[in-house]
Amino acid sequence: MPRWLPRAMVLALALIACFQLGSWAFHQLTGLLINILIAFFLALAVEPAVSRMAHHGMRRGAATGLVFLGVIVVGAGFITLLGSMLAGQIVDMVEDFPKYLDSVISWINTTFHTELSRVEIQDSLVHSDWLQKYVQNSASGVLDVSAQVLGGLFRILTILLFSFYFAADGPRLRRALCSVLPPAKQAEVLRAWEIAVDKTGGYLYSRGLMALISGVAHYILFVFLDIPYAPALAVWVGVISQFIPTIGTYLAGALPMLIAFTVDPWYALWVLIFVVVYQQFENYLLQPKLTAKTVDIHPAVAFGSVVAGTALLGAVGALIAIPAVATMQAFLGAYVKRYDVTDDPRVHGHRRRGGPPLARLRKALRGEPTGTPVDQAAAETQDGQGPAAGTSDDRA
Repeated sequence: MPRWLPRAMVLALALIACFQLGSWAFHQLTGLLINILIAFFLALAVEPAVSRMAHHGMRRGAATGLVFLGVIVVGAGFITLLGSMLAGQIVDMVEDFPKYLDSVISWINTTFHTELSRVEIQDSLVHSDWLQKYVQNSASGVLDVSAQVLGGLFRILTILLFSFYFAADGPRLRRALCSVLPPAKQAEVLRAWEIAVDKTGGYLYSRGLMALISGVAHYILFVFLDIPYAPALAVWVGVISQFIPTIGTYLAGALPMLIAFTVDPWYALWVLIFVVVYQQFENYLLQPKLTAKTVDIHPAVAFGSVVAGTALLGAVGALIAIPAVATMQAFLGAYVKRYDVTDDPRVHGHRRRGGPPLARLRKALRGEPTGTPVDQAAAETQDGQGPAAGTSDDRA
């Protein structure tokens, strides 16, 4: 046995053990790493406001605390307003449920010539095995729901704490990062950091502006239809549709439709039509213009980045995918060498004269010339019919 073989086997086993330990630790810390990633992008979003306050003489820690206090107050006010609205609507729906049920039963009896009764339906529901099992499962799942709520609150506090430290100690963090890099690399890191701040802030600015426009448009509709809690519903639609990717539009439109249904079922249909029409207006007219001015990313690239982010990190990946891709695109764009574009018509989507083979075949069947003007001139020259052909006396 060679003398190096035992040492190589021990080294290989040690490497395998280190890989397994690192993989286990990474899986255990995945939740914490995702929270840190969210906190970092949140810190980038508030960086412009904090830096502006610090530039006017306020301490950076106090400026960061003031910005986060404003964010917490706005979020808590939105949740409180929405919760009170939902509580009132749920009470009204429970009180009016017998009336809705009577109207539905009357429509069924008239349409299908049946003899259903609300008392019989209520008795069958109360004594059904499905309802009893559902109540038992709901009672046993109260503790699970409570644990999920507490876990969500702890996660929010963790994200806010890391975001506060990232924003308040931003200069110190940049100095610590640059201290381990050579001067040339330091400039690149600082440039990437600045681009990330601009793109993240631009993304949130565009989303906030679209949320404002969406909220105002839906508020006008809710007031016109005399739907209760119109301001709260408008804020709900604007925020949820813009800051929850992919499914945010459907979640935002479901609640106004439900409340409109309690007023008049036809109002729910009008709300659905308006939500669909406005979504098309936003996707094809409003969003491309605002995205081009703030994030400067193609709509197809934005959609693909959201899909990729959702596949990698779920809802978190969908939320941070667009600013991350915009930052990467802007940073790498400085290293791509660009040239002047030729004046060839094909660059602008125009085909060269002469057409495809099928068009040439049609011309041949009609007895017309099938070549390009250059080919026709060459053919005329060969046949002696062009200006280049002629006798020697003519050329003299």
